[in-house]
Amino acid sequence: MTQQPLRREAVSDQLHAVLRDRILSGALPAGAPLTAERELAAEFGVNRHAVREAVKRLQQARLVEVSHGGRTLVLDWRRTAGLDLAVGIARAADGPALPDLTRDALEMRACIGADAARLCAVRCSRATADAVARAAERYARAAPDLAALGETDIAWWRLIVEGSGNLAYLLAFNSLVGGTLAAGEVPMILRTAELLDVGAHLRLAAHIAAREADAAERLARGLLGRSVPAAAPQRTEEPR
Repeated sequence: MTQQPLRREAVSDQLHAVLRDRILSGALPAGAPLTAERELAAEFGVNRHAVREAVKRLQQARLVEVSHGGRTLVLDWRRTAGLDLAVGIARAADGPALPDLTRDALEMRACIGADAARLCAVRCSRATADAVARAAERYARAAPDLAALGETDIAWWRLIVEGSGNLAYLLAFNSLVGGTLAAGEVPMILRTAELLDVGAHLRLAAHIAAREADAAERLARGLLGRSVPAAAPQRTEEPR
């Protein structure tokens, strides 16, 4: 395999991204030994320290493991990798190496948001429920400005997720809205139907205030789910 030497800046980062993508694509299949350190250094024109740093990051992401015999073996990333893999891919300058990452992140967002709304209705304090209601009213005043709605929507959902009392949901929310996952980079136009449904936002706030957990969950899932089909890749028919 012919490969151009890597740029000199952030060499280990570049090498890590190349090896990661080879693993994700199956060019380096699960169970196979990772290319030897000496060969990688020669292929990319880098020193072995950069190779070791790149491999260390692969190991931290649970894409490879060092066997008892000292060989570095490729793992089945679908069984071993965590959410940090998706975050790293979303941050990559060359774009995601996993197909449908935006759609998948939005599906996760809909699931987390729905359950967070349910838990918020069950667990949140009266003060938080009142804050959610006031935030929904501010949201209604922001319509129909999509940019303003987008910013207000994040602040509103943060109150709901915090009110759920689930720390894992809160950390996932931070990744989703912070741009470190693809959902944070979805063009606003793809979320138009969700953002312009002011009535659903007001009703969800009312369900939370009334402690109607099941109704809050259903409404939140339907509301957030509106953006998922918009992010799905368009499939074209094969010519007959």
